[in-house]
Amino acid sequence: MRASTRIDTVAVRAGHDVDPGTGAITEPITMSVSFERDADGSHSRGYHYGAAGNPNRSALERALAALEGGGEALAFSSGSAAISAVLRAVLSPGAHVLLPEDVFQGTARLLKRLSEWGVEHDAVDMTSMETLGRAFKPNTALVWTETLSNPLLKVADIGAIASLAHQRDAVHVVDNTFATPMFHQPLAFGANYVVHSSTKYLSGHGDVVGGSVIFSDSAPLAERLRELQWIDGAVPSPFDCWLTHRGLKTLPCRMRAHAANAVRIAEFLATHPHVIEVYHPGLAGSPSRTDAASLLSGYGGVVSFRVAGGQRRALQVAGAVTLFRRATSLGAVDSLIQHQASSPTHGAGTSLPDDLLRLSVGLEHAEDLIDDLDQALNSC
Repeated sequence: MRASTRIDTVAVRAGHDVDPGTGAITEPITMSVSFERDADGSHSRGYHYGAAGNPNRSALERALAALEGGGEALAFSSGSAAISAVLRAVLSPGAHVLLPEDVFQGTARLLKRLSEWGVEHDAVDMTSMETLGRAFKPNTALVWTETLSNPLLKVADIGAIASLAHQRDAVHVVDNTFATPMFHQPLAFGANYVVHSSTKYLSGHGDVVGGSVIFSDSAPLAERLRELQWIDGAVPSPFDCWLTHRGLKTLPCRMRAHAANAVRIAEFLATHPHVIEVYHPGLAGSPSRTDAASLLSGYGGVVSFRVAGGQRRALQVAGAVTLFRRATSLGAVDSLIQHQASSPTHGAGTSLPDDLLRLSVGLEHAEDLIDDLDQALNSC
């Protein structure tokens, strides 16, 4: 494809060719563990064992790299597996990590586990370059950023953070799960590595778990990451790769719809008498609005809000909805609602308000979702 090809076309065509053997337009699923050697013992067809590589994984990785504007991508069995691989590739005992105050707790838990091996970490306000600059230590090796933070949707200036990290000889990694390459491409702003939980928007249908790491051809730790992917064996199955690659084809269309629905719902919640605060960077009056407009081309499908009346009322609202599903995750076509402070993946040990609800806004009609939230808020 031409370098100027627009993202809608990249999403549909990247990593995908007509099957040379059958002419199939839809790629086949190659469920083989072993691949035949040539008569001379070589593997001229590119594959030798399923844990090391598979045609479906290769196709997915090419598509992910193209979407993020990277030179290479590696697919993993989960977002946490991808995060773990990056942390282990970058860090050594005695290293120091900076990460957002408001961050996916899976990342925080992995760093806490690495503290057993002498890795330090500090959580800082990534929206303040002054605060971030003061937090660096002589041993800071990694700056971890989320394009849109989880769950308060704070907007990070990826370019400014990358520049500061590189001035201090630190690696900059961006979790782009919430924004997706549809709305931001961190590598173009100087980030060294981009991480995704492809479980979320990339696959988009809530039926496959996966993760990925994308980087440029000149990434210094590329070989180390490839080695960890192979040795650890935390790789997706051929079918999981096929499902995720299929989901990528509709990513631009889905993200536009997710984002449009989310803004509409945020605007509704901002005027509701039983809501005391709404977190969404596209909302007029949001502290992140100005930065978000200059840094992102869209805001994704997550909206967080605080319910008047505390935790009891928030749980009642979550229990009273009928269209939103009470479930952990985000980025699928179905709308989900989650009480963050009691979430097994995000609440324990955090300072999140106990009245906070996070919405993953799906692709149902916005007015139906608003009606559902309105009746739930008014019934409790």
